[in-house]
Amino acid sequence: MVRKHPDGTYRLYSKKINPKTGKRRHLGIFPTLEAAQNHEWEIQYFKQLKAFEKAEMKK
Repeated sequence: MVRKHPDGTYRLYSKKINPKTGKRRHLGIFPTLEAAQNHEWEIQYFKQLKAFEKAEMKK
């Protein structure tokens, strides 16, 4: 989840809320919206890759 900060930067937050704190995990600060969205895409890609590798190891 990308949010625009008042200083003009974009911040990337986790989609899940931490049950202990009730807040989202901060994943980075980026100068442009495109950079933040690109990093979010990279995170999703590697999360799927990790899940795929786990499934392959179980076979």
